Amino acid sequence: MKRSVLAWQHRRFSGGDGIIVVDDQYAPLAEKIQTALKGISDKPIRFIINTHYHADHTDANEYFQKQAPIIALDNVRKRLEEGGPAGNMDSIKFDARPQPIAALPILTFNGNVTIHLNGEDIQVTHLHNGHTDGDSIIFFPKSNVVHMGDDFLRIGFPFIDLAGGGSVRGLITALEGIIPKLPPDVKVIPGHGVVSNLDDVRAYVRMLKETLAVVDQGVKQGKTLVQLKQEKVLEPWKEWSGD
Repeated sequence: MKRSVLAWQHRRFSGGDGIIVVDDQYAPLAEKIQTALKGISDKPIRFIINTHYHADHTDANEYFQKQAPIIALDNVRKRLEEGGPAGNMDSIKFDARPQPIAALPILTFNGNVTIHLNGEDIQVTHLHNGHTDGDSIIFFPKSNVVHMGDDFLRIGFPFIDLAGGGSVRGLITALEGIIPKLPPDVKVIPGHGVVSNLDDVRAYVRMLKETLAVVDQGVKQGKTLVQLKQEKVLEPWKEWSGD
């Protein structure tokens, strides 16, 4: 078995046994992604893993599942199959379209699953409801890399899909629970943004806890969302506002 090689700039893992794709992005990008994969390895795709159900991570499922099976949490298949409202129930609202059978993950799990490929025991782990109710992270122990899906971002404040079962408190619980289980020098791939480390994840958790506390305080004082916005209660964390 050849030594595993990484191509994380494309969220792909390749080696002598083949390629694992973590999230396949939007359908119009599928052929470009396919071309990029050929530049990384001449081996076939063996598995595609969906970290959650959002279209920017799953829209090319139908294209890629013609080549290899898709693996995801039970709730990911359910939400892809049924569709329905999604968003934070305020500034971000959209309807997730029901997906055709060919786009639904054909291998699902309800907890954890391990994939033995390229000399790795790749651990796919369901986290507490955070970004959605179907979040998974993927840890490659031999390569010392973890893909966090959208439970960890480097583009600003998180998007919590409340309609999709997400919870900011759940996200804090999930991240605080997984950090001690990872090697201190692990490379962290966020759902969006640059490759990071656990100190970046810890800073993200601190921001989540601090902003949640200040909003909770305002709510307990009877303040409305409009009032909290007018008072700019999140101003001390403006560097997290992103685009």
